[in-house]
Parts: sequence; C-alpha cells; structure tokens
Amino acid sequence: MQSCKVMRQKPGQPGRAGRRHGEAGPDTASDETGGTLHEHPATGSAKSKAGTGGLLEKALTRQNLQTAWKRVKANKGAAGVDGLDIEQTAQVIRQSWPEIRQVLLTGCYRPSPVRKVMIPKPDGSQRELGIPTVLDRLIQQALLQVLHPLIDPTFSPHSHGFRPGRRAHDAVNAARKFVQSGKRVVVDVDLAKFFDRVNHDILIDRLKRRIDDAGVIRLVRAYLNAGIMDGGVVVDRHLGTPQGGPLSPLLANVLLDEVDKALEVRGYSFARYADDCNVYVGSQRAGERVMAYLRKLYTGLKLQINEAKSAVDSAFGRKFLGYALWEAKGSEVKCAVAYKALDNFKARIRQLTRRSGARSMAQVVQKLRPYLLGWKAYFGMAQTPKVWRELDEWLRHRLRAIQLKHWKRPRVIYRELMVLGASQDVAKQVAGNCHRWWRNSAMLLNCVLTIAYFDALGLPRLS
Repeated sequence: MQSCKVMRQKPGQPGRAGRRHGEAGPDTASDETGGTLHEHPATGSAKSKAGTGGLLEKALTRQNLQTAWKRVKANKGAAGVDGLDIEQTAQVIRQSWPEIRQVLLTGCYRPSPVRKVMIPKPDGSQRELGIPTVLDRLIQQALLQVLHPLIDPTFSPHSHGFRPGRRAHDAVNAARKFVQSGKRVVVDVDLAKFFDRVNHDILIDRLKRRIDDAGVIRLVRAYLNAGIMDGGVVVDRHLGTPQGGPLSPLLANVLLDEVDKALEVRGYSFARYADDCNVYVGSQRAGERVMAYLRKLYTGLKLQINEAKSAVDSAFGRKFLGYALWEAKGSEVKCAVAYKALDNFKARIRQLTRRSGARSMAQVVQKLRPYLLGWKAYFGMAQTPKVWRELDEWLRHRLRAIQLKHWKRPRVIYRELMVLGASQDVAKQVAGNCHRWWRNSAMLLNCVLTIAYFDALGLPRLS
C-alpha cells in the first residue's frame, strides 16, 4: 500500500452535531500573513526546551495515545464527515494503526475535512463549529498533550483561557483587582470572527518560533488546510482554525500571546480569555492611546477588531465574560451578572420549560437541573444576593404557571391541589382562575406549591 495515499478518508454521512468545542480538558488545555510584529521577550522560549525534533514520535507513543483516546472517548463527540462514531473508529484503529502511524511519521497524512455545524447563540446569531473525524481528534489530542507542556509555560500570566489551572473566574478577578486599584477606564476589545480569520502563515511562523520539529509543523499545517464540508461539498480553507478541534485553543493562544507580550512590555494592566481582552487604565485619553496601539498590533496579525462591540468606556459600564463590575459602599468593587447574561438565562429557561408538551413537573425539573447547576457554578462569584433571590422567585413562578396549564381544567386543578394538602377555600379560588396562568401562579398557589415542594423535586436554588 502506498503510504502517501492511505489516510485521505472518504467522507460519509454526517452524524449528529457535537456539543463540545474540542477534546482538550482541564488537565491538558483546561476544562476550546503579511506583516509581522517584532518579537518580544520570552516569545519563542519553548524552542530551546523542545530540543530538535522527536515531538511527533513522542505524540505517537502507545502511552500518550492511550491517554488521548480516553479523553476523546470521555468527551463523547459526534462523528465527522466519515460518519464513524467512537466505537467504529476504534475498530478502524485496531486494524490499521501501524499504517496510519507510518503515514503520520513520513509526513504524508492528509486529515479529513471537518464537518460544518452552526451553533445558535443567545443573540440570534450563529457560531461555526468544525467537527473533525474521531481519528483526527485522537491525533490532535495526542499532539496537544506533547505540545502543551512545552508551549503553555511561555504564555503571558495575563492569559487565562484554555490553560491548566486557569479559568474565566481568574480573568474576572484580575479585572476586578485592576479596577479596585483605581484603573476605572477599560479598553474592551472584541475581535471580529477571530477563529474564522486566523492567518495560517502568521500562525505557523509563530509556532516555529516555539518548537523545532518539521513533522509537527507539517501536521499542524495539514490540519489548518483541511477543508470544511458544508452541505455535502468540501470547501477549501485558507484562513481560520475552526472551533471544535483539540488543537484550536492552543493555536489561538500561540497567535494572541504576541499581543500579550507587547502589552506586558509597556506595563499595561490587562486580562485576556481566548479572544476577549480588557485593558484597564486610569483615564479616557490613556484608553484611546491603548486602543490605537491594539489596532496596530492586531492589524500586524491580520486580525480585525469588531468596532461595534469594542469601546473605551467606564469599567462599570462594560461586561467581561458575562460579568459586570459595580461599586459598593466604601468604594469596594464587586462582581455581578451582566444584564445580557441574565436575559440569556431567562431565554434559555423559557426554552427548557415550554408550556406545551405532556411532561410532569418532576420531568421538567430534571431537564432544568444540569443547566441551573452549571449556570450557578459559573456565576457563583456574583456578589448580588438580591438578584439571585429574584431569579429563584421568577423561576418558581414560571413553574407554577406551567403546572396550572398542565392541570388545565378547574376540576383537575381542584382535585390535585386537595391532594397536595391545600385548603378547600384555596383550591376553589385557584381553580376558579384557571385560565390566568401567570397571574394565578403568583397568588394563593404559592402556599401549596411551596419552596419546599420544589426542593423535594430536586430544583436547585440559585440564592
């Protein structure tokens, strides 16, 4: 068999859309060209540590591949363009791995195109997600596990996204401390379609500064150049590193670290999480200078700032990673959930608790639990007890209205309320207003479908 022809995989029927943005988890990558900039201190320092070559061989060792496979399998991602799921890919690997490995080592491996999936965002827009085949996810994950320990230590300490031991909370806390220190003006920068506009040549150049292994560079370039299957047609890709592959977050940090180092050299206070970067300064004039400097830096990387979403503004008037900052008594700066995040929360709850559909209240609560627990864990830093209580009250109000509509008829409402221990008078009054779902569910029904009732069903409390 000709090794250079082995691994061009034949596209098949696409599987269901995946939910994850990559296989890199918290222990590896935490929990997703013209014009060059001058190289700043520490950029490329991993190159000396990486040595000369051998990284691809390390990535393809049995132990590293076993670890990578466990990660890929645990994430339960969807099939790629070849239509093969986790178990089917395992069969292929058992039969053909020696040939696959040889093709990888000789530099002839050609990744399959990624399967394009559009993920709806809360604001009504869509995010493009690229689903590689399970085999390609395995290879990328194995490569990530070798590259990450070499490259990650060279990144700026102001970078918090997709890094071990770091999370969004760290970036928000850093922002809060900068504002607490008196830097009340923020340069809030949002990059327009960052993952879709990464210039391959610039990215590969920055990667070469950090590692010295032609086989790895060649393989990364092959993944960058792999096309996208959209509607059964493979479209060539010359820009971007679609979200969905394990390598994408690391490559994004490799590119954006150059901007981090440039800001560090000038002594700016900033926090970055993926492509979200906030710089904190003491005045509006200083903020305008920083914004102009950032435009120059991003232009050198052929990236574009989204002017509609970027601004120089009061730190108390902008959101960062879903959080907003506010000033309490005594000039203490605290965190709150941003208004947009609250609106998105309510919109999602409405989707999960649509009043149509024959579901019991216990089933509705069980469907809500994962989202509520995840939302509470992420926004647990918010120092606004009143907001949490109001959200709890709003959620229970909605669930009571849903329960009334499920019971529907006055006779059924009366009977069910009596079973739940309501007095005859309360049951009659609630049943008499049976078609006024929302208003009726905020009155006497509260003394029957109590907080304890929802606690017994397993509904998490936010407050």
